[in-house]
Amino acid sequence: MHAYPTDQARRLVRSRFPDALSAVLAGSTATGRATASSDLDIAVLIDDGGVTCRETIRFEERVVELFVHTRTGLLELFAADVASRRAVLQNMYASGLVLVDSHGEAGRARALAEADLREGPPALGPETVEEKRYGLTDALDDLTDASDAIERLAVAGYVVNAAADLLCDHHHAWIGGGKWLPRRLLEADPQRGAALLEGHHRLCGSGDPAVLISAALEVLDLVGGPLREGYRRTWHGTIDSVAAAR
Repeated sequence: MHAYPTDQARRLVRSRFPDALSAVLAGSTATGRATASSDLDIAVLIDDGGVTCRETIRFEERVVELFVHTRTGLLELFAADVASRRAVLQNMYASGLVLVDSHGEAGRARALAEADLREGPPALGPETVEEKRYGLTDALDDLTDASDAIERLAVAGYVVNAAADLLCDHHHAWIGGGKWLPRRLLEADPQRGAALLEGHHRLCGSGDPAVLISAALEVLDLVGGPLREGYRRTWHGTIDSVAAAR
C-alpha cells in the first residue's frame, strides 16, 4: 500500500475526475486520526450535467468513499444534512484538505458549509421532543426491569442514542451516528455526554445499568422529565408509533 494517503487521493482525483471543480479529502486522514487501513473520504464537486452520487471503490489497495456532486446537488445535500441534524458533508468541506480548487470553488463550498455549521441544526418540534421523552422513559423502565443480559444490552444502545438525541437538541448541537455519536455528544455537553458514555461502557462490562439510568434521567430532567401517563398521540394515517420508531 502507498504510504501517503494524501498523494493517493490526489492521484485518484486526477485520474478519475480530471475536470473536477474542487475535491476535498476529509475524514480521519484529514484530521490526523488515520491508520494504515483507514479509507479515504473524498468530496468531489463536478459541473452541472453530471451525476450526484456516493460510491465506494478501491484505489491502489485502499478503500475510498466518494461523495460526488454537482453544484445543484451540493446545495441539495447540504439541505438534507441540515434537515437530518448531522451536517456530514458540511463537516467534510469545513475541515477537509483541499486537493483541487478551480476558480475558488472549494472556498465557496467551504463558506457555505461553515455558514450552516454556525447556524446549527433545526430544533426538534415540541411533539417530537415529547415523543422522544416518552420513548426514552419507556426504555429506561425496560432497562430497569430487564433480567436477560442480551436484552439489557439492546435496550441500553437505544437509551444512549435517544438520550444523546435529546441532549444535542437541548444544546442546539449537531448529532452523529456510529463513531461520531460519542464525538458529537462530548462536543455538545462534555459532562453529561461523558456520563452517558461511561454508563453504557459500565453496563457493557458489568451488566449494571445504574450509572446509565442515572445519566439518562438527568438528560430527561433537562427537557421536561420522564413522560408516561398523560402521553397521547393522534393517528395521522402513517406508521409513526413510538414502538415502530424504536
